[in-house]
Order: sequence, then C-alpha cells, then structure tokens
Amino acid sequence: MTIQENVLLAPYTTFRIGGAARFFVQVKSLADVREAYDFARGKNPTGKTLPIFILGGGSNLLVSDAGFDGLVIKNEIKGIEFEKKGDDWIVSAGAGEKWDDLVAVTVEKGLFGLENLSWIPGTVGAAPVQNIGAYGAEAKDTIDWVEVYNPTNGKIERLANADCNFGYRDSIFKHERKNNIILRVTFLLRKNGKLSTEYKDIKNYFAEKGTGSVEILPTLENVRKAVIEIRTKKLPDLTKYGTAGSFFKNAVISKSQYEDLVAKYPGLPLFPVDEKNVKVPTAWILDNICGFKGVRRGAAGVYQNQALVLVNFGGAAAQDIKNLANEMIASVKQKTGIIISPEVEMV
Repeated sequence: MTIQENVLLAPYTTFRIGGAARFFVQVKSLADVREAYDFARGKNPTGKTLPIFILGGGSNLLVSDAGFDGLVIKNEIKGIEFEKKGDDWIVSAGAGEKWDDLVAVTVEKGLFGLENLSWIPGTVGAAPVQNIGAYGAEAKDTIDWVEVYNPTNGKIERLANADCNFGYRDSIFKHERKNNIILRVTFLLRKNGKLSTEYKDIKNYFAEKGTGSVEILPTLENVRKAVIEIRTKKLPDLTKYGTAGSFFKNAVISKSQYEDLVAKYPGLPLFPVDEKNVKVPTAWILDNICGFKGVRRGAAGVYQNQALVLVNFGGAAAQDIKNLANEMIASVKQKTGIIISPEVEMV
C-alpha cells in the first residue's frame, strides 16, 4: 500500500472537478484499511490526526477547487460471492466493485431485485450510504446486511438492514456511522422474483415496444435493457462531459401545499408518500416552471435532456457548479415555496 501526496481528485470524479488531496491511498483489503487509519491517526509526516474522506466511484461528488486537506481513502475492495439460501440467493460484493457490474452479473444468473438499478454509476459501497434508487426500486429493498470497519473501536461490524436507518437517499452511514468504511454489502435476491414495471418510463417503454412487428416482453433481461436505454437518453455521455447525474433530490411536500401548486401549475406530477405528504419531481419543476433545461452559465450548465442534471462542459470549477445550483434553488423557492436540496455530496 502506497500513500501518495498532493493527488488531484478531479480524475477520480465523474464531474471531473476538484483540487488535490493532501494524502491519497488506494485500499484493497482490510489490512490496507487498518494501515490507512493508523496513518491518519498521526503516523504521517504532519504528526497530526488527519480528516478522512472515503472515495468510491466519485459519481455523486462535487469536490472543492481547494481539494481536501486530509487523507482520501479510495475503496477498491473487490470480490463477488453467491450463496443459495432456500429459494433465494445471498450475494455478497466488495465495496469497491462497480455497481453496474454487480447488477449485470445478477441479471445474467437470473436473480431478481437489482435490475431496476441498472446503469447507475459508482461502486457497491455507495449503494447503502446513498440508498440509491431508480425506477421504483431502492437499494434498501434488497440489502440484507452491511459489513463495516468501525475506526472508533477498531472492530469489524455487521449492520442488518433494519439497523441502517434507510430513508430517501439517506442512511445511518451519512450520520452516526459516517466515519465507518464499508467493506462488503450483502443482498438477498430471488430466483423467481416479480418484476417492477409500473414506473411510468418503464411502462411506456414496453408499451411502445409491444406495438412493433416483434413484441418485446418485460423479462428480467429486458427490464435491464429498458432501464439502460432510458438512462442513456436522459443522461450525458460521461466520456464527453463531466456530471454527477441527478444533482437534486425530489421534493417531499404536504398534500395541501401540492393542491395549491397544482392549481397554479396544472400537470405537476406527484407520488404518494403517506397520508399527509407527497413527493413531486424536482426535474419537472426545474423544467416546466423555472425553465432551466439547457441553460448554460459558461462552462457549467443544465443538460438539455434532463433539468435535474448539472454538467461540466469542460473547464468548469466547483464554484461554477455551486453558483448554478444556488441559482436553481433560489428560483424554485421563489416560484413554488419549495426548498430543494442537493443529492450530490459536497467535499
């Protein structure tokens, strides 16, 4: 294991933005993790305890232009294991595995549960932290347990699904367990599961494909293909532009607030949350009410096909993205009274 100094972080993020890390290390095992934490605790050239940031695929981050004055630990712990459990399968993956590689192999093996989460960038370790979700599915729906290294006591601990406090793009790993490093995530998948195709985009996809000369049915493999095709059309090509995907969370508001808004802005969609609250798509508000789709502010801008996606068109600084995001937040608040919040983590 090699500790590097003054490593530029921009190449390690999908935004392609960010200054240098004071120290940087890639860990591939538990032994590496322990050694990295020892280094951060004072066994380093500064002689002081360093702040730590855990980096996965860098797909949900906006790193400051000033970088990170501490130790960045790049999690590259790999390995995928399968274990049969009755009619189901336990699938355990190292935190450093690419998320979509895991989804692909489970679909190839005919295991249901992750297919709607296809084509999400990033690593397995980020899935429980963010409780990633798309097209009617969330990571919490299939996570069985999460294995972590707890630097407070130096122990390896397993947190069951119920202990992770999963919420909308939220988990215990953003709060009480923020300093833990995820080692492995285990999923409970079904061999004879039920497909989830009720989400509007997926339903429309198969409705359109069913009208051709060759009908395409919603099989496990075809749902994955559908999600990949839908996401590809909505999101920028990462080989050409820098982006972190959806920059903002969807907004949860009261039913009474929604009724006031839909009277003013007919067509505003909603998704039920509970008896008192609904979720409204931030992308719809940014596009139809605030008119941000395709807006450019120099090298920073909003993607022309999806108003929720901020883009580095080449040479944008972190502050350029922040300024645009703040402009969007202010516009939504002014026009609707809703305060939207970033899904992307600021480092």
